[in-house]
Amino acid sequence: MAKKKQQRQRQQQAATPATLAVSRAGVEFATHSYEHDPSAASYGTEAAEALGIDPGRVFKTLVAEIDGAMTVAIVPVSASLDLKALASAAGGKRAAMADPKAVERSTGYVLGGVSPLGQRRRLPTVVDTSASEHATVCVSAGRRGLEIELAPADLIALTGAATAAIARTGGTS
Repeated sequence: MAKKKQQRQRQQQAATPATLAVSRAGVEFATHSYEHDPSAASYGTEAAEALGIDPGRVFKTLVAEIDGAMTVAIVPVSASLDLKALASAAGGKRAAMADPKAVERSTGYVLGGVSPLGQRRRLPTVVDTSASEHATVCVSAGRRGLEIELAPADLIALTGAATAAIARTGGTS
């Protein structure tokens, strides 16, 4: 009984729009927290290292503008986003990284804590095909220092995402 109470308390402390959206959907997930270092060069790499998770299983949420429309790209932290591939996957011609302030306004999250789940306004989303190579993947849970782990199929279903090869090995964007 005390164990269930502690588990509920931990879930409430970790509650973000992302975790609430996944909970409401009835999807199985876990959250992982770590102490965020403000001087970290890469939020995603920091998460993978702090949690001891293979960087190929930790995915970053990036927002790009494709022909003027904001689109979410979800790629492993060990890779960079291929903007041409993203534009093609989304049926557009030109892609560029979105303005950070516009990303925060649109998603409701701060940079470094942008989750593909529970966004203020649901944006078209593309998940890199490498996600399907893993039983579970981690994405931001909507706050720096908090990750959510779930099955790739659940991530794709909850975000209404398309899948495409949009990651390039190496890099940080």
